[in-house]
Amino acid sequence: MHSLKIHIQDPDAAEEGSTQAVKAQQRLRELILAGHLAAGSRIAELALVERLGMSRTPIRVALMRLGQEGLLDALPGGGYAVRTFSEHDVADAIELRGTLEGLAARLAAERGVSPVLLQEADACLDQIDQVMRQGGLDDEDFSAYVRLNACFHKMLSEMAGSAVLAREIERASSLPFASASGFVGVQASKPDARDLLVVAQHQHRQVLQAIAQREAGRAEALMREHSRIARHNLGLALQNPQPSVTPGVQLIKNKR
Repeated sequence: MHSLKIHIQDPDAAEEGSTQAVKAQQRLRELILAGHLAAGSRIAELALVERLGMSRTPIRVALMRLGQEGLLDALPGGGYAVRTFSEHDVADAIELRGTLEGLAARLAAERGVSPVLLQEADACLDQIDQVMRQGGLDDEDFSAYVRLNACFHKMLSEMAGSAVLAREIERASSLPFASASGFVGVQASKPDARDLLVVAQHQHRQVLQAIAQREAGRAEALMREHSRIARHNLGLALQNPQPSVTPGVQLIKNKR
């Protein structure tokens, strides 16, 4: 009889491999969005091994994940290339995220939200108000806004009480440029930058109020309208593409 050998994977080794894959994914995303890997270019796996100082396994996992995320195209003969986008592609991604967030707002209003979560969301908006009270917004203020804005949108997705919907919103938001703060950086150099953020913050307050008052239709409509600000910022970004201001904007190659 042949003895049966059972190989049990070391949990620590598995965790380390997962951590390395996440790091590779982050580093590779940064290279793409910063323009260090040109749009349309094929990704050389061995070159990444040398450039990132990692083994091939986490890099292969990172390439697969970025393909799923939408930053890379899988090539017929194997391997990946940096994807390019049209303005239409990006607009559709923003619309998808807005539609899902609108659904989350409607379900939250219909199902009701715990007072604790409403208070936490309100406190987050209070912190945004504090940032907005500054006379002029510098890079640090914009960074704070982006962080708090992302936090508020995440809480909104949780208010629906649907793990399925929260997961789909996260997936949609990971599409290039589709996140709630995807184009906020464009506003930093605009004279009316603060005014646009004030409008967005007013919409935040209105959405939260509609949810608290169980006004489902109003909450959904407000959230859908809120996503149009990102669409407006897309237009601004394409008027004067600056990767340093809007990382990845160089990947948008044509109008339609």
